[in-house]
Amino acid sequence: MKVYGREEIFSMAIYKKSFGEKFFEIALNSIMVLIMASMLYPLLNVLALSFSDVYYVVRGDVKIIPRGFNIEAYKYVFSQSSLLLYYWNTVKYAVGGTVIMLIVTSMIAYPLTISDFPLKKIITIMFIITMFFSGGLIPTYIIMRNYGLINTYWVMVLPGAVAAWHTMIFRTFFQQLPKDLTESAYIDGANDIIILFKIILPLSKPLLATFSLFSIVGHWNGWFNAFIYLTDSKKHPIQMLLRELLINLQMSNQGLSQIESELINLTVFKNALIIVTILPILFVYPFLQKYFAKGVLIGSLKG
Repeated sequence: MKVYGREEIFSMAIYKKSFGEKFFEIALNSIMVLIMASMLYPLLNVLALSFSDVYYVVRGDVKIIPRGFNIEAYKYVFSQSSLLLYYWNTVKYAVGGTVIMLIVTSMIAYPLTISDFPLKKIITIMFIITMFFSGGLIPTYIIMRNYGLINTYWVMVLPGAVAAWHTMIFRTFFQQLPKDLTESAYIDGANDIIILFKIILPLSKPLLATFSLFSIVGHWNGWFNAFIYLTDSKKHPIQMLLRELLINLQMSNQGLSQIESELINLTVFKNALIIVTILPILFVYPFLQKYFAKGVLIGSLKG
């Protein structure tokens, strides 16, 4: 007869699961697999359609595996001489807009965590009001024009620098950090700028990574601000180029020769555009994913 020690008995007590726990775990894993499949299938379908032969696409035979092999749509997209310029513009808007948003939002949210800050309540109320009321498109355009931002780089990055919801999330996250850290820094002679950039922000990596991802995706997919505020096509983001190409194809395949028109189906071209657009985001996401869930949950809850 085997005699179990205290540590073995304790270990068995911890890891032994009941039937209900096992059933719940299996059910939860099954649901997660279904959710993953529901999100992965459209991506694989788009990828397969973008590489498939027009004959199979028209017949509806393409699911998640390409039928035939056709890269004419990609050739046409990458043959555009302005493609790299538009990509570079989008990178500048995404990176610059994200950096400005993180810095400005942090500098606004941090004072709202200080209990004796005199304007704390007034600023919070003003931010809450902006969450329910907006000035509208025309007043916003007039403001941009009066400040001389029309057709400039800044018109693409400054309007999204501060958002009320972002500020409230940042404030809540900062409030959860130990107060002893800031109090010790004050005793050592540090001011609020040093505390924010050398203590608070280094401890807020999950939050910063999460909102960086939100901001990058928003700037990358954005086209409306460029459509309204940018008149110089050389400053357009990639979404504007893809929009123009798609409109040209829809308007009697304008810009394509007869041979190209036979090879490039509109459905194939649309899916190729989707792949060209989302690839950079797919490469960025894995580097920020580990902070994503933690940043959203901790930043949205007050302990």
